[in-house]
Amino acid sequence: MRHITSITPITHRSHTGHSTHRTRISRFVGIATLVVAAAFTGTGTALAYGPDASAADQKVDGVMVVAGNSCSWTNASTSAAAPEALTVDRTTINAPGGNLACGGGIAATLNNNPAFTFDDAPGTARTDLIDITGRQSFISCRYKATNIVWDRDGASRKYINRAFTAAKASGSFLCPGSVTTPAGDASMLFR
Repeated sequence: MRHITSITPITHRSHTGHSTHRTRISRFVGIATLVVAAAFTGTGTALAYGPDASAADQKVDGVMVVAGNSCSWTNASTSAAAPEALTVDRTTINAPGGNLACGGGIAATLNNNPAFTFDDAPGTARTDLIDITGRQSFISCRYKATNIVWDRDGASRKYINRAFTAAKASGSFLCPGSVTTPAGDASMLFR
């Protein structure tokens, strides 16, 4: 009886430690997924302004929620109006020029100016590269995703992602080697 009683607390402690380890790993995977998906996400609907829109009208707004945390930004500048080929200016997303903000103690930085091309016949858009870094406390993870395909949502300039995988480019050993964003978990809205 005493022997069984003394083993029970040890087993319980071991189980709790293992559970805590799983929670930490799950959180890092969630951070990595949030970082990649948060790069270009949008809400709402808007009609395209067309190629004659002024630079002030060429914007992208966004928000993304993953595992209870959200990242959002507004008024990121683009080099043209969709459906013209365009790039997004990372300095208008990242602080101090932009207002990218994340919940859950996560900070994200876009490392490139992603290029987008549009094909209105099938209603798709493509992104050449998204290169983004996420940080939480002392953990930093950098991921790159290439050739991301987005599907247009009706007559708006909102596009919803197809599933894509981003590869780890650098960061802590705690960062997963790659993260997959499921279809529909990210969207972008050009206005």
